[in-house]
Amino acid sequence: MKPGLDGQRIVLFESRLAEEISGLVRRAGGVPVCVPAVVERRRPSAPEVATLLAELTVAESPVVVFSTGVGARAFFDEARALGWAPELLDALARGCAVCRGPKAVAALHREGVVSSLRARSPYTTAELIGALGGLEVRRRMVAVVHYGERSEALVEALVARGAVLRELLLYQWELPADTAPLAAAAEELLHGAFAAAAFTTQVQARNLMAVAGRMGRREALVAALRSRVVVAAVGPTCARVLAELGVPADVVPEVPRMGAMLDALVARLRSSQGAGSAA
Repeated sequence: MKPGLDGQRIVLFESRLAEEISGLVRRAGGVPVCVPAVVERRRPSAPEVATLLAELTVAESPVVVFSTGVGARAFFDEARALGWAPELLDALARGCAVCRGPKAVAALHREGVVSSLRARSPYTTAELIGALGGLEVRRRMVAVVHYGERSEALVEALVARGAVLRELLLYQWELPADTAPLAAAAEELLHGAFAAAAFTTQVQARNLMAVAGRMGRREALVAALRSRVVVAAVGPTCARVLAELGVPADVVPEVPRMGAMLDALVARLRSSQGAGSAA
């Protein structure tokens, strides 16, 4: 990534990989301001996991769908805590492990499990449903390990095809306990203090708007993001939610990765600078 931001301030809403994405902005010559918009909280779920594991052990050829790496790790952590990790591994060996994206693939790999089926890039729910399209699921047990919220589209698609569906939600996305930093970031965006805003998940965008709504500044924030800030989305799902919130993304990389998003954002800001100089 070539330096080119010339000290422009970029607001980032990432939490788990805050240092990584901040470092990418610094190397591009920008000033990162990281304001986490989401926290991932584990749900007390031992009884649910125990029930599911008991069913998996007797299912003939179960399908287990892993939406995220976080969910996959949480499932194995819970299974180990219950003393059922061998049974989970056996069920996956007898059945089919399906992964939405590379983080889920990597999480399974660390457990010695090779995914049987993977969604294609850009790894949205649409690609996951497409990958499952070639799999016979009628009257077959399909366990979906959701991400931080329930995927209605995936559930509806599987039910429509006659799957014996089981669902597991091991963690959930929530607003940080202290939303003052998000409120302050919203105010700075309103006043043009940032050249760009980068979103790495759809829930970041929803939470920012929720906080702005509490402040009575949602419409003003939408207007500011549309007119004076370059908005970057890590992938098509994030971009779709931003558009639904009234803020079409200016930058969406072809490959849904943070590095690709920052590369595209730098290129966009550099071109804007060039246009401004020419004018």
